[in-house]
Amino acid sequence: MIGPANSTLLPRRSGCPKEFRVSRESTKFSRAATVMGGGSLIAATLLFSAVFVELARTFGYPDVLDLPAAQVLPRLLTLGPGGRAVWVLYGLIPLLLLPTAIGIYAAGRHATPLAARATLILALLSAAAMMAGLLRWPSLHWQLALAYADASPAAREAITAVFDASNSYLGNFIGELLGELFLNSFFLCAAIVLTRAAAPARRWLLVAGASASLLGWLAMLRNVTGWVEPIAALNNVVLPIWMLVLGVALVRHRTSPPELGLPTPAWTNRS
Repeated sequence: MIGPANSTLLPRRSGCPKEFRVSRESTKFSRAATVMGGGSLIAATLLFSAVFVELARTFGYPDVLDLPAAQVLPRLLTLGPGGRAVWVLYGLIPLLLLPTAIGIYAAGRHATPLAARATLILALLSAAAMMAGLLRWPSLHWQLALAYADASPAAREAITAVFDASNSYLGNFIGELLGELFLNSFFLCAAIVLTRAAAPARRWLLVAGASASLLGWLAMLRNVTGWVEPIAALNNVVLPIWMLVLGVALVRHRTSPPELGLPTPAWTNRS
């Protein structure tokens, strides 16, 4: 029989509740996810801007999109393997939305779980749509350009038809219209999540996010009607600024641990 003298042989109970330890580890993971997510969005903004400038210099992008296949396809081949690699990089940049969405989910899964889950879905849809539109250049269009170089006049007409169809379907409809629809919806949900999960002082983020998303939704109609061209030009300036703002806000976000359901000490109830 173990008496008081042998009480040291009994296993000691930790002074830190298991729920608290789990919550602290969860908070550390959430913090790492938000930093990585914000950093990914900042990296996406910088990469997007750098690649856009490079393609504008070497390929005349985006004005080249309005030219016929007879001018675009030969110009595409002049980019060479290096230019083709730049197009591949351009098409893969939307993948950085996925760690960003994970960071936003980690930041707001307790405060607003539905909106946090919506960011994951919208990020996946927007990345898939934009990648389908951008990656047509180093893949489908590249092969069309190779075939066009030595094709007969009749074959060139067929290649031109395929080129125009792919621009309309993969470029205008999938990549731009649907891609930007999902992207701006993602930005709005992200602003809602970070606003609900942070202090009231962060409410400006919701106003900024809603304004940027509305501007983007209007700009995505540029292939439908010409009256939104000025809005689209403004969106080209606002979009990278908003992405940087959102990325920095996510990096600086501090996630509060969820309620542990522990008993409240008696001294906290004193007036």
